[in-house]
Amino acid sequence: MEGNFGAPPQHRNHLKSPVGNQAGHRRRQQAVQIGKERREAVVRAKRLRRGDAVPNGDQSEAPDSHMDEEATARAAEASSRALEENTLKAVKALREYVGPGIILGKDMALKKIEALRNVRSLLSCNAMPPLNVAVEAGVVPLLVQCLAFGSPEEQILEAAWCLTNIASGEQDLTKAVLPALPYLISHLGDKSAATVAEQCAWAIGNVAGEGEEMRDILLAQGAMRPLARLMSSPYPSLARTASWAMSNLIKGPSPRAASDLMKIEGMADTLVGLMMKGDEELMVELAWVMVYLTSMADAHSGILLSVGLLPILINKLGTSDQTALLTPFLRCIGNIVAGDNSKTDAVLNAGGDISGGIIGALTRCLDMGHRTMQKEAAWAVSNIAAGSMLHKRMVFQGGAIPSLLHLLATAAFDVRKEAAYALGNVCVAPKAKAKEVDPIVEHLTVLVDRGCIPGFTALVKSPDMEAARLGLQFLELVMRGLPGGQGPKVVEKEDGIAAMETLQFHENDELRLMANTLIDKYFGEDYGLEEEYGSEVVDMIRGSDESSEYPPWRRGVVNG
Repeated sequence: MEGNFGAPPQHRNHLKSPVGNQAGHRRRQQAVQIGKERREAVVRAKRLRRGDAVPNGDQSEAPDSHMDEEATARAAEASSRALEENTLKAVKALREYVGPGIILGKDMALKKIEALRNVRSLLSCNAMPPLNVAVEAGVVPLLVQCLAFGSPEEQILEAAWCLTNIASGEQDLTKAVLPALPYLISHLGDKSAATVAEQCAWAIGNVAGEGEEMRDILLAQGAMRPLARLMSSPYPSLARTASWAMSNLIKGPSPRAASDLMKIEGMADTLVGLMMKGDEELMVELAWVMVYLTSMADAHSGILLSVGLLPILINKLGTSDQTALLTPFLRCIGNIVAGDNSKTDAVLNAGGDISGGIIGALTRCLDMGHRTMQKEAAWAVSNIAAGSMLHKRMVFQGGAIPSLLHLLATAAFDVRKEAAYALGNVCVAPKAKAKEVDPIVEHLTVLVDRGCIPGFTALVKSPDMEAARLGLQFLELVMRGLPGGQGPKVVEKEDGIAAMETLQFHENDELRLMANTLIDKYFGEDYGLEEEYGSEVVDMIRGSDESSEYPPWRRGVVNG
């Protein structure tokens, strides 16, 4: 598949250069990589549930701030040892009440719950709870037995809480929880108390957050449908937790889980209806579900649009200042406009009810000064600008260009790159079959006049190969498309030649060949002669050199 200015089908066009470059694939399933951004902008993919202070004193309290460094280290080490010792004792105490053949009277059953509560407190007491110590001491089989059907509600709750925190740890700890999954899933049912169901959903969400392997296990064991039902719970906390767990369950990279969710009868209507209720905390979690649904298939986007998703997204984009909400909403819009042009038309039309339309709402996010907002908004704008000529003109005339130029010049690197894609897509005409992409001269001229070239030359010189390729493509467009043959002179004035020369011996064959070919074509040995000596002299020089050949280094060949 031919590389695009961006990546198909994430709705970016090709900034065509004459060197036959492949621009590389970009983010078709970017949503599956969202974990890091989500932890930064909203919540962790896994959540440890805090609890009460450790019984008999919290051994994990910070040392006295007046201690010297050595004394602080000794105190911290002593605190850690005490916490580990208490954990071992707590697991040992729990074992006395759990096991085959143990029959407990009423008083002993209460002591069993107290022993469970003690373990739970230790596993939720500080930023680094002794999860490994508890697992190595054999706590998981004991907790699984405590989840048995017919057990007291409080016992199941405490055991599920312990398993939730164990599953919040590293991969080995999460895998240790696998024997408990059938019970945790079963306790999502109608007969469970809301507190128990929520805690089990929390544990399942942590397991799903570990990765695709864990998600496949949960799906095979039937976790999806009970979680889907709990998303509509009348208990707000339970609905939020179930929605968060569902977002972890369907996040991909396989589209199967998202497709299975959409196959549940009435699910699209249910999801949109829940978002209409106005509970912003629930809306945040549901929005992440929408992110993964819209990223996996264009068909999902179409169904969600048909049941009224767009007005909710666009209204909040135009009015909300909540980063936690805007991040997934922006990603949903970006995914939708990454589809066919009819979906982009729908988004643009729906934005007619807010001041400045959807482009104005996205520009508002570009100007918020928040890195994640800027990056997501620029990505959405770039996908709109990769559409039809009408879409490009709406971006160009809708007020986003000054903001994008500002970000290209001043923002963090990843934001600058997204802004560059948006600006580049505004400047290239929709690609016709088997034809080279043509520049939109009016747009290109305005951007160059407003000083965009330094931002693109900076990308050329960056160590990021995708950014360097993007910068080269835009410089080629300027040199080829600026009226009156002024492109090479403008690029030279802004140190574009020096930027391209940094790639002349690059280890990447594509970048090296692109840079050398552009230098040869636009700044060859006769560059500037016509201006100085006239066209007749230049024609004579060119005629005498027809049979000559550039040395290997000028063709991008490196001698080994």
